[in-house]
Amino acid sequence: MDRLKQIESFVSVAAKGSLTAAAQAEGVAPAVVGRRIDALEERLGVKLLLRTTRRISLTHEGSAFLEDCQRILADMANAEASVSAGGVKASGALRITAPAGFGRRHVAPLMPGFLARHPDVHLSLNLSDRVVDIVNEGFDCAVRVGDMPDSSLISIRLADNRRLCVAAPAYLQRAGTPQHPNELARHECLTLSSDASQTRGWAFQVDGAVTHLRPSGRIDCSDGQVLHAWCRQGLGLAWRSTWEVEGDIAAGVLVPVLEPFAAPPNGIYAVLPQRKHLPLRVRLWIDYLKHHYGDASYWRQAAA
Repeated sequence: MDRLKQIESFVSVAAKGSLTAAAQAEGVAPAVVGRRIDALEERLGVKLLLRTTRRISLTHEGSAFLEDCQRILADMANAEASVSAGGVKASGALRITAPAGFGRRHVAPLMPGFLARHPDVHLSLNLSDRVVDIVNEGFDCAVRVGDMPDSSLISIRLADNRRLCVAAPAYLQRAGTPQHPNELARHECLTLSSDASQTRGWAFQVDGAVTHLRPSGRIDCSDGQVLHAWCRQGLGLAWRSTWEVEGDIAAGVLVPVLEPFAAPPNGIYAVLPQRKHLPLRVRLWIDYLKHHYGDASYWRQAAA
């Protein structure tokens, strides 16, 4: 029990950025939360939080440990819910948001099956490539792809996501195949425009470190689906997710390039405004996504 309390307090402090705020949420004195964090760090033998009079921040070890702790607490909540819910039916409105392209292909098609299992649930799906403020806009869950920024929101990893540099065979025959990311400067690169949400550029692993490049070309677009279509037409190189291009690669419509420099996978996440007292319909939706996304055969079938 002490270990669980220590983990819960650590996650709360990391989310709220303050011992005082975490203590208020738990209904205990700040000193109690502080002692729990101290005991946790002493037991692990690492520093998880850097505390000053003005702010609290996570160490590198703390950031890595936080994701595991969030998953453990979420799994415990789901386990308890599966027992305590018994014959209780999920019901009510469930508001979900997801990126447009991913949502069309991997969220919307799953919703009929979820509704069939839970006929008393009403689903509302918002597809947008902007980063939706799920707290202020009243969403129960967001599905997000890519690295999660530091946030007070709760993120649950559903699956890995890889990004690849791809091109049509016709483009490679015309322009040649790049052998190193540095060669992208002399290629037509199909990029997201500056008003799109993905602004860090294309990621590659060079000399053991992840490097972000901002290649350029004569055309760009704020819609990833358009970039995908242009790439298929042979207009240039594109940096796309495997969930989007895997089928094209299998069919020979697109060819992956610079594979030796592919960056490590990031994640596909369910993002929640809070963990405590999640409605049963939200918990069941997350379990439903994990069941599908965690199955490798799902991605093969979806790409077919």
